[in-house]
Amino acid sequence: MPESEPPRLDAAALAELTAWRHELHRHPELSGQEAATAARVAERLERTRPDMLLTGLGGHGVAAVYEGAAPGPTLLLRCELDALPIEETGLPDWRSTVPGRGHLCGHDGHMAILAGMAELLGRHRPRQGRAVLLFQPSEEDGRGAAAVIADPAFARIAPDWAFALHNMPGLPLGHAALRPGPAACASRGLRIALTGRTAHASQPETGRSPMEAISALMPALTALGAGRIEDAEFALVTITHARMGAPAFGIAPGEAELFVTLRSLTDARMTGLVREAEALARQAAERHGLGLAITHHDVFRHCENDAEAVARLAAALEAEAVPHGPRGQPMRASEDFGRFADGAKTALMLLGAGRDRPDLHNPDYDFPDALIETGLRCFARLTGDMLGYA
Repeated sequence: MPESEPPRLDAAALAELTAWRHELHRHPELSGQEAATAARVAERLERTRPDMLLTGLGGHGVAAVYEGAAPGPTLLLRCELDALPIEETGLPDWRSTVPGRGHLCGHDGHMAILAGMAELLGRHRPRQGRAVLLFQPSEEDGRGAAAVIADPAFARIAPDWAFALHNMPGLPLGHAALRPGPAACASRGLRIALTGRTAHASQPETGRSPMEAISALMPALTALGAGRIEDAEFALVTITHARMGAPAFGIAPGEAELFVTLRSLTDARMTGLVREAEALARQAAERHGLGLAITHHDVFRHCENDAEAVARLAAALEAEAVPHGPRGQPMRASEDFGRFADGAKTALMLLGAGRDRPDLHNPDYDFPDALIETGLRCFARLTGDMLGYA
């Protein structure tokens, strides 16, 4: 098959793929718990007769490998398996059947796109090199990519090139955001625990309350944020949870905790931001004679788009007449896809879900089915341009 004519799925196959997406949407699973989703994926991939099928990667990850006859690079396309701990309030016919959980980030749509690629590669192997389709676990909490890469089996599929997409409300439907350099922010959660001593509410002076410390910390931490998303020194600090003492009227509190999300454009800026936030916490604890414990959670590195990988993906977008430009990147949100850049040339693009659609992680968000074909066309063209089709 000529490189200029990548294979396509017909209308019936796209309709079946859409129905499969809806089934995934009905049965969301949280990070680290994606066993049934992974089984559905593996069963579907097996039908395409990949040359290698790996399961249990970094937890519940699944990877299908399609080998070319001639030597060449390894190209990896990656999507995510996990959903969110949010109650779905939208009313599609395929709404979540699991209370308190929903595919409200569109990962079900990303899986459908890669399942479509499996259909194409099952019929038309690469001419050279190999194509790897990775269904990655635990993206939402930042653990998945690191766990997959640390898995000894990953060495069997280690890529030279890695690409991913993420649907993005706010961008026009079907338009892509793509640029070299930072594409998604670094972020991490800090849990700050302050410990003093309880007292009777009538004698608060006999205890040691964290009230003043936690009250001062919240605005001080938030004030560390600075700059616009385009600036190298961009930082954003968000207080996501605060708790103090027991829910009682007779007890002056003796402990408190803060959940704080730090965000920066680059990993280098994150290092400084963590240092500044922890210093504020230590100063507050010392000033008020409190014990302090700080733990780190949901650690995401920033995503850096390689210039050559961006050029390859941009060429595929142009060949498929998909409008694209830099607007929309970098994004404030984080994506653990950035970890694949340690061993491969990587590019993450955003694919517009429409300007009038609820935002990601909103309780009524639903991936637009029209993007399945768009994403599939882009990845099919990219794969053909880089590896060819037999």
